[in-house]
Amino acid sequence: METYDLIVIGSGPSGRRAAVQAAKLGRSVMVIDKGRRLGGVSVHTGTIPSKTLRETVLNLSGWRERGFYGRGYRVKQDIVMADLIARLHKTLDHEVEVLQHQFMRNAVRSMKAVAKFVDANRVSLTTDAGVHSEVGFTNALVSVGTRPFRPNTVPFDGKRVFDSDDILELTTLPRTLTVVGGGVIGVEYATIFSALDVPVTLIESRQTILDFVDRELVDDFMHQLRDRGVTLRLGAAVKEVKVGPTGVETLLADGRVVRTDILLYAAGRSGNVGSLGLDAIGIKADSRGRIEVDPQTFQTSVPNIYATGDVIGFPSLASTSMEQGRVAACHAFGVPLPPPPATFPYGIYAVPEISTVGQSEEEVRRSGEPYECGVARFRETSRGHIMGVDSGFLKLVFSLATRRLLGAHIVGEGATELIHIGQAVINLGGTVDFFVNNTFNYPTLAEAYKIAGLDAWNRMGVGQ
Repeated sequence: METYDLIVIGSGPSGRRAAVQAAKLGRSVMVIDKGRRLGGVSVHTGTIPSKTLRETVLNLSGWRERGFYGRGYRVKQDIVMADLIARLHKTLDHEVEVLQHQFMRNAVRSMKAVAKFVDANRVSLTTDAGVHSEVGFTNALVSVGTRPFRPNTVPFDGKRVFDSDDILELTTLPRTLTVVGGGVIGVEYATIFSALDVPVTLIESRQTILDFVDRELVDDFMHQLRDRGVTLRLGAAVKEVKVGPTGVETLLADGRVVRTDILLYAAGRSGNVGSLGLDAIGIKADSRGRIEVDPQTFQTSVPNIYATGDVIGFPSLASTSMEQGRVAACHAFGVPLPPPPATFPYGIYAVPEISTVGQSEEEVRRSGEPYECGVARFRETSRGHIMGVDSGFLKLVFSLATRRLLGAHIVGEGATELIHIGQAVINLGGTVDFFVNNTFNYPTLAEAYKIAGLDAWNRMGVGQ
């Protein structure tokens, strides 16, 4: 029986980062993944596919130029699913190739198999051909990711009713679409299809969507959605879903009925822990398949077995998952790391993008700390006008006592790129003076930071 210093189950963002980190520390590593190809959920059904679809849709639809040329403008008049899938497959092939090369350069072994714990130092492996073997390990990392939550009351069939994985198997664009779930995944897909001029109804049982985002951003975002014809059904629980020969009827608890070609159910995800045999090592997952870990080291209740990524729950971001994998590998092999910064950015790849870092205005208000905000609207910047951007804004939240930046929040074009300026200033303890006194390239969207800083500076009465 072969034995490795580290066994990694799952090859998503946290698994690949942990494997490479351990290999760079001179350790023997094997990555086990039951998927058809390396990359995990992130590469094949999650982060990369949805963002690739988004970029393809924005390019082919001419969405970014409609501020100049009108809502009827399109780069390609008749967009079909084959246009979207062609670019998707090309992108995924490249991601897998890069990952395979990275493993090869670092002498990380990989195997396609189902892994099941025998005890705290052994896993059994079963290949598609039914071949069984065992591998020993000193440390193990569980990074199996999640799958869409599929309640029994919803008739998933891959033809009319889809989850966020099999929506990628669509062969034709729908004429109309219902999306159930106002979280990140539901909002992203709803707005991607809306950018293709597909009429979309978004259903969320709560009164709000994206409830972890600053409310002013969400209000502006929802206004943009309604303005382009997206129907929002908030505070409306789904009572029943009926599939007919020509479409789907979604019955809501308040009596309303939504009729569309297809339905995407994107309300929650569950950990892929069913085949791991966690009972054999005394690790218990919760009702949604999430594993509890030490938030600093990512150790489970079994000290030599770690878990990272979406399978441990919040924040379920590819970016944070990568860092979790690196931290877990370093801890497993006794390499001390400084504590990570308290703040990290969220990126929501909707149309338009939303990105946020630090505290929202609501969080600062609840803390009781005196504060002030500064706002810059993209349409007021020269670069925004050049680009034809007619919506979107940047919001900065500052402490009145220390003048430090507490939060940065963006909705609009380039939000997920621009947010890193705010992230750096927050984590380095910067104040409103940074934005007022520094020079930004002109014309750029980043200049909005200076405009928002000056807006807050004027409201704060600094220097007066």
